[in-house]
Amino acid sequence: MVAAEFVRSAARADQFPPEQAREFAFLGRSNVGKSTLLNALLGGRKLARTSSTPGCTEMLNFYRVGPDMYFVDFPGYGYARVPPDQQRRWRGLVEAYLRRRRALRLCFLLVDARHGWMESDLQLKRWLEYFGRPYLVVATKIDKWKNQRERHLGLAALTEHVAADRLVPFSALTGQGVKEIWQAIRNT
Repeated sequence: MVAAEFVRSAARADQFPPEQAREFAFLGRSNVGKSTLLNALLGGRKLARTSSTPGCTEMLNFYRVGPDMYFVDFPGYGYARVPPDQQRRWRGLVEAYLRRRRALRLCFLLVDARHGWMESDLQLKRWLEYFGRPYLVVATKIDKWKNQRERHLGLAALTEHVAADRLVPFSALTGQGVKEIWQAIRNT
């Protein structure tokens, strides 16, 4: 199990921790499984709070992982019940981090495999590409597919917008994808 600890939550850019280690950002729609993925990467520890209610993560949450990296859990986007002014604050916070953070090494863009690409996912993908931020797409909840045919069609639909070597299927139930994500982290 990897040593990890919660460091802080940040509602403003001046609350980000000093850039002393490599950072890895976890981004995606509300309830896509960002916190679940973080916990799976940390060996099943329940460090990041998970909920079936969308919109629980409201700030950037920084977790120190080992001696030389941070995982950064982002608020989800696309949740309609969040007031527009809160959505604007989150967007400003996310953009401040993604545009200015020199320690950021890799972004993980999580997409719910059952629903495929949503317009907001594609917008974030284009934004990351425009600003030259490296990313991997993580297809979450693949265990929810009913059969192999559904799995094949779902993965094919996801590769319409990203190369297959930039896509990692992930299941919190089986642990599929954890090894591949750790390998991507180690290689940065």
